Formats: sequence, structure tokens, C-alpha cells
Amino acid sequence: MTEDVRHPLAPLSVEEIVAMREVLDAEGQVTEATRFSYVALREPAKSDVRRWTPGAALPREAGVLLSDLEARTVTDVVVDLTNRRVVESRQLDPTVEGFGPVLDEDFEAAEVIAKADAGYVAALAKRGITDLDTVRVCPLSAGVFGYEDEVGARMIRGLSFIQEHPKDSCWAHPVGGLVVHIDLDQKKVLRIVETDVTHTPEESGDYLDPAVRGEERTGLKPISITQPEGVSFSLEDGVLSWQNWSVRLGFNGREGLTLHELAFDDHGRTRPVMYRGSISEMVVNYGDVSPTNSWQNYYDVSEYQFGRLANSLELGCDCLGEITYVDAVVANDDGTPRTISNAICIHEEDFGVLWKHSDVFAGTNETRRQRRLVVSFFVTVGNYDYGFYWYLYLDGKIELEAKATGVVFTNAHPGGDYAFATEVAPGLGAPIHQHLFSARLDMAVDGSANAVNELDVARVPKSDQNPYGNAFSRTSTRLRRESDAVRDADSSVDRVWQIESAEQTNRLGKPTSYVLYPEGKPTLLADPEAYVTPRAEFASHHLWVTQYDRDELWAAGRTTNQNPGGSGLPEYVRADRSVDGEDIVLWHTFGLTHFPRTEDWPIMPVDYAGFRLLPHGFFDRNPAIDVPDLAGAHGGACCSGDECRCRH
Repeated sequence: MTEDVRHPLAPLSVEEIVAMREVLDAEGQVTEATRFSYVALREPAKSDVRRWTPGAALPREAGVLLSDLEARTVTDVVVDLTNRRVVESRQLDPTVEGFGPVLDEDFEAAEVIAKADAGYVAALAKRGITDLDTVRVCPLSAGVFGYEDEVGARMIRGLSFIQEHPKDSCWAHPVGGLVVHIDLDQKKVLRIVETDVTHTPEESGDYLDPAVRGEERTGLKPISITQPEGVSFSLEDGVLSWQNWSVRLGFNGREGLTLHELAFDDHGRTRPVMYRGSISEMVVNYGDVSPTNSWQNYYDVSEYQFGRLANSLELGCDCLGEITYVDAVVANDDGTPRTISNAICIHEEDFGVLWKHSDVFAGTNETRRQRRLVVSFFVTVGNYDYGFYWYLYLDGKIELEAKATGVVFTNAHPGGDYAFATEVAPGLGAPIHQHLFSARLDMAVDGSANAVNELDVARVPKSDQNPYGNAFSRTSTRLRRESDAVRDADSSVDRVWQIESAEQTNRLGKPTSYVLYPEGKPTLLADPEAYVTPRAEFASHHLWVTQYDRDELWAAGRTTNQNPGGSGLPEYVRADRSVDGEDIVLWHTFGLTHFPRTEDWPIMPVDYAGFRLLPHGFFDRNPAIDVPDLAGAHGGACCSGDECRCRH
């Protein structure tokens, strides 16, 4: 497909990023001090996309956040790539809206600035550290904590670690009780915060070192996954098709993988389910009261840019089986394009039994196997690694699973029964924390007009109607306005949220729908008066429902870095728009509350969080009843009559 007929939702190409930079340069908006903090396709209005036909004229736009490091300005611009002109430009007030994300060069600058400060060097010396070449300063987003001299200044906070040799895991050697506040604009240390914890743990955390891990276990035999006839999916011009499902793949430097126009082919009728799905935001809030860690709260999507940190995946390591990879294009801080090879992994997985019944009266014994299509990507943000896996199933089910692994963040442990960190090795602590994600689900269940019902189970009192007292039922509460639709999960009543069509019904006359099944784990546990709470208000509730707006994409706002709070979802819902039978977006908070275990050190086994979307009256019957018995290829039905012939 040529550039001039690209689909309106296709990610920005290398050529388009080059053109974007040329347009801004010609407009005089690019200097040596300019940094391209965000660059992504500004997706057209949904109505325009739905009217679009191949070859039709629909301007391609790029949304760009420009940071000028000399003028200390942040400007949000929209570039019309088709007509090569700037169509919108707005300068932000950093004291109210914050700055762009942490830049690549800030990682190096933080260490250089810290080591040039006499007070910092003295604090290290007090801890017996004199070889500055072994010191790694980890640059961490600063947040907002009431320091007047940090307002309007581009800040970073640094925690220090010792790396004895190039392969050494520095996370095993945190420098106890030392935080450095760095003004990146003035290139100086504003303050040093110290505690009475001054030791540096010495035990190695190098999980690749045989002296640490011991001898590798034996006895594991290889598992080979083969599909001798090839895969069951196809990928053409960005559209992935598999077993009645179709979805357009997107990618940008902020969110990473995005799904678009997810639909199901129901006997020749294409039925939309979700217009757009993504991880809109993520906050990692630490629960340690120590001055060393109490300020830690990171917005990994918007402060560090998930998409730009995506891994290039490797066959046999990250993905197993018959794999299709997709490259991704992002923009560097200087506005030049960069291609991440193998950023997206696509494959099929066997997933056990789909349906099964042995009928004693009919004498039949039938089994069908479940299968799912997996679309995933992995990112590394400092010490943590996150994988995001979208699953599509044969029976119309949708799942998102987040996988957290990597190395837990560490500090010198103060000793004793300290409540806010786990001692994972001698003198080494891992603070308690949360990983809270916001999935933005722009639903389109059988069309744009949708509504949400909150479904709770309910006991039915013993009565003449319920003489044995055995009955139970379900209540349904319609969420009519945005103010009504800020909700929390409740496992005691098995609470779920039903997204139903306001226009379509099934053959029984009921509205077609999908149901969101939350895991219902804790939301943000910080005190309502905590500094982090107004910045991470999205994470204080499991569900928000808003009326669709083209540019309302970010759960915590467009710019979170040093944003004092109130942006994003709290701002969106203040309009209190109707969400009853409207074009609506669901925002679902899910995640992990992590009390680190000793088993999480020196590298953490994967932990999981996610949610499910299940069809509920969307289909007129089991949509997977037509799945064939593939075991027949091995000589007959899987199990029939008196003899199992699947030859397993």
C-alpha cells in the first residue's frame, strides 16, 4: 500500500515522521534545543474513519509534544502531513500541566550532574564509597511534593547503586539512605536527602553467575510446537484475521500496541465489538514511608513511553511456535524515526478443552479443543519488564493479560520487622508497591450506541415465592451519566459490567452485549491526602465510563511528568455527559499489589494481572459449536464409542 492511500488508523511510517520533522523545521519550531517528547498519529474522528473508503482524501495528522530545553517551554502541536502544515499549536504551562516525559539524555545527565556535586560526593564518602566510576545514578521521575523551588523546573530524582563490574547487577547494591534532587535545566543538585540507613548491601545479585544461581537443573526435555500446515491467521495491510475475528494493529511510542476495529464475522455479518483498545496509563506507587522511597510513583506509559521501550522479541525466548513478527516505528527525541524490529509477536496457542460432553443416553462422547490468538509486546522500564498479551478465543472471548517480571526495586533494609519492605537478601530490602494499569476500551458492541449496566448477585429472602430459601438473583443498575459511572469492583456480590447495544437485539429480543469481568484487586492504596493521589486519581477506581471524545486518550492526562494532578479522567468526567445509549469509552483499572517475596530475588518470576470480556447474549448460541474435531486428522474422531482413537 502506497503512502498516499494508507488507512486512516495505520501507524506513522518512517517517511511520515521524516515529513513531520521537515514541516516543523520549515515553520521555525525546531532548534538545537528542541526535543520531540511525544510523536504519534493523531487518529481521525471515529465518524470520519467509518466514512472513509480506500483512496479517499482524509488528512493524516501527527500529534507532537515539543520541549525546548533552552526556552523551557512545552508546546503541543498537530501537523497535517497530507498538506504539510501545522494546524494546531498550544503552549503549555508546566506549573499546571507538567512537562514531557523523561528524555534519553536525562539518564546520562543525572549521573554527570550528581557526581559533579560536592555534597553528593561527600555523602557517598560517608558511606565508604570513593570510586565514583562504580556508582550508577538511577534517574527517576520526580513527581510533585510541595517543593517550591521545583515548581516550573524540569526535575529528576536520583537513587544510587554500586556496579562493581560491567555484568554486575547494580540492583543488589543500593546505596542506603541517599536521594539526590536534580534540576535538569540548571544542571545542578537542588538538595540531598539522607537517612540514618547508610549501608550498601554487598551480596551479589547476578542471576546469570553460576556462583549465585548454582548449577542449572537437568531433566527438562524440549517442547516443540509445530504447525505443519502453517498458521490459521493472515496479516494484510495491518489487518489481522483469524477464525471470524478481524482487528487492525496499531503502535505508537507512548502506548505501544493498540488494537483497532475489532470485529467478529457472524455467518457473513461483520459485527463490531471494540473500536480501540490500549493500555492508556500505568502508575507504580511505592508504599515505603522512608524518605528514600516514599516519593516513588512512576507513570511508565507517559513519563517513560512504553512504546519506545519495546523489546525486539526473539524466537524461542519471548515467543514459541509458528511466529509472525511485526516491526514498529517510533520517533527519537530529535524527531528522527527509529524502527523496532519484531516489536509485536503474533501466534496461536492450544488452550485445552473448548467444550466436551459424554452423553449416556445418546451414547456420544465429543470433545473440542480451545485455541487462542495471541498478540503481544514486551517493554523494559528500568528494573521492571512488562508484557502485554491480548488473547482472542474461538468462542468470542477477549482477554488482556499483563505480565510483570524483571528485578524488584531495592533499597538498603533498615533491619528488624520493618513493615514497608521485604528483606530479600542480607541487608537488602524491596519496598512494597503497586502496579496499576488503565486499559482504555473504546467499545462498539454492535455499533456505536452502547450503555453499561452494573450487575450484582443478590440473595432472595425466604418467602412464599422462595419457600426453600435456595434462590438467588442478579440486580442490574444502568449507569446513565459520567458521574454515575465511576465505580469499584466488589467480589462479595460478584460485580461485573455489561456493555450492551442500544440498537441491536438477539433472537430472544434481548440487547446484545459483552460483559467486563474484573479481577477486583485493590486500587490505589495511598491516602486520599497523599501527593500521589490527585495525580493518579484514575487508579482510585476500577471503572470509569466517558462519552467518546477524539482527543481524550489518557487516563492521567496528556502530560503527567510533574503535573500536580486533576488531569485526565477527573477532568473528563466533570462534563458529566450522558453515557446511556451513547458512543462510550470504558476505562478499567487493574493490576498488582506487590508485597515482595524472597522468591522474587534476584530476578522475579512472572506475576499476572488482567481482565476478561465475554459475550453475553451477543451470539444466539455457542459460537464455537462449529469448531471441527482436528484429532480426526490422526485417524478418526478424538474419542467416540468404546475406543479413544486420538493416538495420544
